[in-house]
Amino acid sequence: MSGRARLALCAYAATLMASGALVPLVDKVDWIAHAALLLGIQSVVGALARRVPLPRPLIVVVQAVLAVVMLTVVFAREQALAAVVPGPEAIQRLGELLQAGADDVGQYAIPAPASAGIRLMLIGGVLLIGLAVDALAVTFRSAAPAGLPLLALYSVAAGLSGGATWLWFLLAASGYLLLLLAEGRDRLSRWGRVFGGAAPSRSNGPSGLLTPGGGATAPVRTGRRIGVVALGIAMVVPAVLPSLSGGLLNTAGNGQGEGGGGTISAVNPLVSLQDNLNQPEEREVLRYRTNAQDPSGMYLRMVALDQFDGTSWRSSVRKVEDVPAQLPRPEGLSEAVGGVSVTTNISAADSYEQKWLPLPYPATSVAIEGRWRYEPAGRMLVGDDGQTTRGKQYTVTSLLVQPTPKQLADAPAPPGTLEREYTSVPDALPRDVKATALRVTAGAANDYERAVKLQDWFAAEGGFTYDTQVASGTGVAAISRFLTAKKGFCVHFSFSMAAMARTLGIPARVAVGFTPGTQQGGGVMSVGIRDAHAWPELYFDGVGWLRFEPTPTRGSVPEYTRPEAPSGEAPAPARPEASASAAPSAAPSADPTCTPQMRRLGECGETSAPGAVTPADPGTPLTTFLLIALGVAVALLVPLLPMLWRMRVTSRRLGPGGRAAEDAAARTLAAWREVIDTAWDHGVAPDESQTPRRTAERIVRLGRLEGPAAEAVHRTAGAVEQVLYAPRPRPATGLAEDVARVRAGLRAPLGALPRLRATLAPRSAVQVLWALSARWAAVAGRWAAARHRLATRWSGALRRPSRQRG
Repeated sequence: MSGRARLALCAYAATLMASGALVPLVDKVDWIAHAALLLGIQSVVGALARRVPLPRPLIVVVQAVLAVVMLTVVFAREQALAAVVPGPEAIQRLGELLQAGADDVGQYAIPAPASAGIRLMLIGGVLLIGLAVDALAVTFRSAAPAGLPLLALYSVAAGLSGGATWLWFLLAASGYLLLLLAEGRDRLSRWGRVFGGAAPSRSNGPSGLLTPGGGATAPVRTGRRIGVVALGIAMVVPAVLPSLSGGLLNTAGNGQGEGGGGTISAVNPLVSLQDNLNQPEEREVLRYRTNAQDPSGMYLRMVALDQFDGTSWRSSVRKVEDVPAQLPRPEGLSEAVGGVSVTTNISAADSYEQKWLPLPYPATSVAIEGRWRYEPAGRMLVGDDGQTTRGKQYTVTSLLVQPTPKQLADAPAPPGTLEREYTSVPDALPRDVKATALRVTAGAANDYERAVKLQDWFAAEGGFTYDTQVASGTGVAAISRFLTAKKGFCVHFSFSMAAMARTLGIPARVAVGFTPGTQQGGGVMSVGIRDAHAWPELYFDGVGWLRFEPTPTRGSVPEYTRPEAPSGEAPAPARPEASASAAPSAAPSADPTCTPQMRRLGECGETSAPGAVTPADPGTPLTTFLLIALGVAVALLVPLLPMLWRMRVTSRRLGPGGRAAEDAAARTLAAWREVIDTAWDHGVAPDESQTPRRTAERIVRLGRLEGPAAEAVHRTAGAVEQVLYAPRPRPATGLAEDVARVRAGLRAPLGALPRLRATLAPRSAVQVLWALSARWAAVAGRWAAARHRLATRWSGALRRPSRQRG
């Protein structure tokens, strides 16, 4: 087996070994066999292309095209031309699968189900990394940089899983070291000097200059140093990557299509709620008809947030299952509690694309076509394998629970497990939150009265105002600020009431969805994007989870929170507001035809004169603006660092110096160094074994220099030989001009892209890495010597004197 074939085999093995870190991310491991097969085909085709031989860039292109074709055959065969050629429809299908896979990554907890989208991401990622490793290590014969894609593969996998086990780390590290060893001792030695600095020698250096010092750096020591640095990075990088613990709910998400399996982990879906409330134009997202006598309580609930970790409320990791024909009876609801069955027909707009299905709570059955899964604890339906609400029409049967105040007041203590889960609060919760809850509920005889007192305090008696322009904080500090400022929107009201209820021992969670919307003609209800809402749900044993409404001017107060209203009557009008609405768009109307309930829903129109000024947007805080500006500046500056470093070095080398003889010699050597680095930047790599004269001839030949540019190279080389070997060197003049002629000559035969590469990404900038590596080696050597001296000293001090008989 030839050396290059052996290197290709090691590159294939290294990629597969590093891919092992991806195995724990999904619940099935058969995808790794498919990835291994496709990666093997890709590697074999690359080996055949190198034997032709084809130009190196063309080899990479051939392998990339082959990878796309293989992915098309596996994942988009039906849309491909002749089941093989990736046409527009096949490319679109691959894009849809990638989007579905990205949504699955955000939706499912580890191990996620191996859906088609996730499989495409895994296999496609392995092929991409394998292509990069094969191109760097085999096609371009540079095994060291090939460790970077391997490092990226392991680090991303470890970061998503929250930290990979040592087995996967050792496999990835072993694959990288195997790749280095396969490159050969001679190649490793030359590569090691590159990263460890130029090998000191007593002979002429790459430019023909005498370099002080001893022999060449040992390849084993250099390789070990690089290996330690790379493996150290692999251990540190996962610590700063986000974990695959959840995903955003503001876009459509997917799941696994198999029944009875899979888990779902939803993070805070309120990331877009404030934006929805502040939309400049209303947009209809849902439309429904219901046989409920009063639709004012027809909240459409999507998801329940039941975990409060001190930074935000989020959904727990739950198992999902197939949607049963009849949903189980709601948790905690006894037969003694009255209720009415309600049927609702819902249509989602084509523009509304969401993975969570809006449902009246508690739903008892759902008739809908498509791929949906059921999460029992939260009684939620979530789309599977790319399924969304877009354009869906479905029928929901739900219960209108009608407990009496006495039933709620007499509710027994909740089960211990449920109480522990839904009353836990973080230790970081400020004490004033519980103190405020105790003060507000003083005199209440039971949990029901405490809950009503909290609701009334937020909605009417506490002096709170509704304002969607307030920053949307969800942590413990935000709750404390809200209780002091008394200004916010549904996020603040619902989160704060749920947290305060938990401090009082009342199980609580937060629901997210839509308020009932606006009644249209013919009994149709229209729900707009501005109807997005969050509200608390509290648990009472024997009744189950009940909605409360602490947000002023939003939604409706539940009938069971008005003890004076007999059960079964039509809901009484909403309690009068203590003050004018603080909603940015409207204030309560003074029109006598406007009922309190209409004022609460914000349907009384504007009373202010046209053109009245609404509360101004405070704008972006200065600190945020400065941080964004700093991030943009860094993002723009980092890619330019090699060019800026190169400009600084050129300016220092060719700048004015002293007039002494040694200063003139230093200027000559610096100009020669600049010629060599300029040639390097334009594709003529330095050669350590050449004298200045031979180096000049090589630059002229490889750089295709002619005329004044070639003469300038030879003049500079002659000046260097004068400095190095002449007893009395003649002073050289016009060195800066000669360097400029050489640069112009090197750029002349190149195209636009090579010129841009030489300017923005000069190859000679790698010397910065060499210098850092050399400094690190020196510091490590001094540290090792100091430890050795210290150990020797302490060993001598602690050694007991021997006893001699005399």
